[in-house]
Amino acid sequence: MAVKNYKPTSNGKRTRKTIDFSELTSKRPEKRLTTTKSKTNGRNNTGQITVRRRGGGLKRLYRIIDFSRTNKDGIKGKVLSLEYDPNRSANIALVAYSDGEKRYILAADKLKVGQIVENGEDSEIQPGNCLKIKDIPAGTFIHNIALHANGKGLLARSAGSYATLVAKGDKFGNVKLPSGETRLISVNCVATVGVVGNADHRNTQRGKAGISRLKGRRPKVRGTVMNPCDHPHGGGEGKAPIGREYPCSPWGKNTMGMKTRNKKNKSNKYIVNKRK
Repeated sequence: MAVKNYKPTSNGKRTRKTIDFSELTSKRPEKRLTTTKSKTNGRNNTGQITVRRRGGGLKRLYRIIDFSRTNKDGIKGKVLSLEYDPNRSANIALVAYSDGEKRYILAADKLKVGQIVENGEDSEIQPGNCLKIKDIPAGTFIHNIALHANGKGLLARSAGSYATLVAKGDKFGNVKLPSGETRLISVNCVATVGVVGNADHRNTQRGKAGISRLKGRRPKVRGTVMNPCDHPHGGGEGKAPIGREYPCSPWGKNTMGMKTRNKKNKSNKYIVNKRK
């Protein structure tokens, strides 16, 4: 999809760049595949803020998306429409299966309205089809990758992202993820062929702070300009240095390059090469 530029009629539009939605074919979502989505504003069940800088924003309907597609093996589906989803960077596609059921899936790049998508071992290797890793040839671009045999896709789901199936064995396949990490994934896990669509999402610019507020993002304040009671970097006269050996979060946890991954993480044995 192309990027849309605006005439500089105001400072907010001077640098703003958005996605041209001319390729999308439907403005309203399928009513049976939507549900309400309540906002938490970054607070937990006791009302404490657990995620900072959240709040406000426009109302959204959540689109129920089929990330697994395992119970539709051997059933062909036809793409009815390509739609916008406010809950993710990628676009979604409405698929009508031959048994009469409709479902949303992630729209792969080059997926067109009227195209037939398939699931299962007998499916062709073309964008939008879902197969197990053992049925996908090495060197193929894949996305929406599951981590368990009967689980839903969890990896490479954002706009323009993809992973590469480097090699396959009897039990595991080597998959190079978008972060650069090479990981072992069971050959019985499902994945979707192709690259996630809407790759131009990375080229967009909001242009003004009001767009961030509409997305539910509140202002961010640096720790060095806070008071000492609010942040370990705060305090001092004028532009004072951090004054610590390592930069840290408001709760004293090392940040800005310090490794925070647990050395005893159970998934370490599945990582072949760490991300750069």
